[in-house]
Amino acid sequence: MNKEHPIHFTLFSSSIDHIKLPDTFTYPFYYEPHELCRIAADELQNHRLINHQFDHNFGLDSSETGMVIGKMFGVLVVQSAREQLGYLSAFSGKLADSNHHEGFVPPIYDMLVDGSRFNQEIIGLNEYNRQVEELESDPSYHNSKSNLKVTELKAKETIAQTKAKIKAEKAERKTLRIEQKSILSEEEYTALLDQLENQSIQSSYFLKDQIQYWKDKVSEAKAALDAVQSQIDELKRKRKTQSNALQQHLFQQYRFLNADGEEQDLLDIFSDRMGIPPPAGSGECAAPKLLNYAYQHQLKPIAMAEFWWGQSPKSQVRKHKQFYPACRSKCEPILGHMLRGLDVDPNPIQDTTIRAGEIEIIHEDEHIVVINKPPELLSVPGKIITDSVWSRMRHRYPQATGPLIVHRLDMSTSGIMIVALTKEAHKYLQYQFIKRTAEKRYLAILKGSLSKESGYISLPLRVDLDNRPHQLVCYDHGKNATTYWELNKSDGTHTWVDFYPKTGRTHQLRVHAAHSDGLNAAIVGDDLYGDRADRLYLHAAELTITHPVTKQSQTYGCSPSWDEELLSN
Repeated sequence: MNKEHPIHFTLFSSSIDHIKLPDTFTYPFYYEPHELCRIAADELQNHRLINHQFDHNFGLDSSETGMVIGKMFGVLVVQSAREQLGYLSAFSGKLADSNHHEGFVPPIYDMLVDGSRFNQEIIGLNEYNRQVEELESDPSYHNSKSNLKVTELKAKETIAQTKAKIKAEKAERKTLRIEQKSILSEEEYTALLDQLENQSIQSSYFLKDQIQYWKDKVSEAKAALDAVQSQIDELKRKRKTQSNALQQHLFQQYRFLNADGEEQDLLDIFSDRMGIPPPAGSGECAAPKLLNYAYQHQLKPIAMAEFWWGQSPKSQVRKHKQFYPACRSKCEPILGHMLRGLDVDPNPIQDTTIRAGEIEIIHEDEHIVVINKPPELLSVPGKIITDSVWSRMRHRYPQATGPLIVHRLDMSTSGIMIVALTKEAHKYLQYQFIKRTAEKRYLAILKGSLSKESGYISLPLRVDLDNRPHQLVCYDHGKNATTYWELNKSDGTHTWVDFYPKTGRTHQLRVHAAHSDGLNAAIVGDDLYGDRADRLYLHAAELTITHPVTKQSQTYGCSPSWDEELLSN
């Protein structure tokens, strides 16, 4: 290492003289890794990750022990003051329970350093935890909780029984009054009424006494429990107060530079841009670490990329060595600040100058229109891009009534969509999609080969709250998502598959194709769960519905317009 460079600056060991530098810096949330980043990532993987010395189980070696935890790594190509190119390396979070490893830039703030306020206050928080655990595990505490429940239940049962008995006695007195009226003399009957009235009064007093008795019993049991519970609640209150204060302190220690030399902490960044507290783990990702180190050491950022190293997790679609964009919930506000002062690639999602191809009309009558949607056209207008199937259909059919759009396709997906021209047709068609009687077939080209020829995939999905619009596989909170698939053909490198979705979840086919518990082969061109290409090779090829007026089953189809020769490039 040249001593003129910062300690974590790595010179390329490969020849890079022939590579042209990018004109602008990487837009970190949607990018194709620059060639320099790919070389840097290869060198990092080959020099430091394949023969790593740190004690961490990535799930790549069956001989390793401990919990399997894959990890995001990042590389930042930088230029020194002497215009010498090199790169920085970083990992997200901790690695082998440490923030520091040779060759990787340090964290923005190291809360684990000996003698830090974090470590000191963790001791106090752990003491609160110990005291709470001790009180909550005390047999007398459990006995008090049990005694309160038993007493409350006994009180409820006893009072209910007393009320039932009083009600039955009241009915008996009523019957007795009716029966005896014609039998007894007036004097005797008056005496009977007095006697029955006295019984009624005594029953009322007895019920009141019972209610008060059990109220006192419950209060005694509750007081015995509260004597311990109040101690627990006070300890938890103090623990929460100390924890919140510590969290605020930590947020203020995470300070981020940008290319203009401005510095902001986490609290300022998130309150200014989001109006919310920073999510847990903010500032621990690779990208902020890399940029901050570069700014601190007067290194000019040239290009950046992040990749996954390790076994695929069960929830996310993450492939070993694959490049992925920065996460949005934690990194977008931070990088929004840190990239200020750099000339950054434009956000392609906000590029309103790109116009998708024309819509092909497949069928048209007075009630419905069946179209072939081109790729990269929204089904409905977005926050920034207004061009969509809806806007084009509204312009083409100004006399149409109702919402028009019956169902949607992802922006990147091409193929069959049905549009309703009347409210009645919309309601009738939408009912079929809700009840899943509309039948759909999609054609997709996957990267890789498959070991089976058909099957069902059932992986429940929910949105990744930290990285919208990505979807997660979640058996606890996800919605059922089921797909039947059949192998169409394969050339050894790519596989053509017919998908028959039985549900219609967001990104269902894309996740079911890419996930390790699905087909483990991403759709070609899937920029969210696989690799970018000239387009997403997913096409809604066929749709069967019952016509809203003729009530006849109709199947509409169209072939994809993609150029399969591009797959070999």
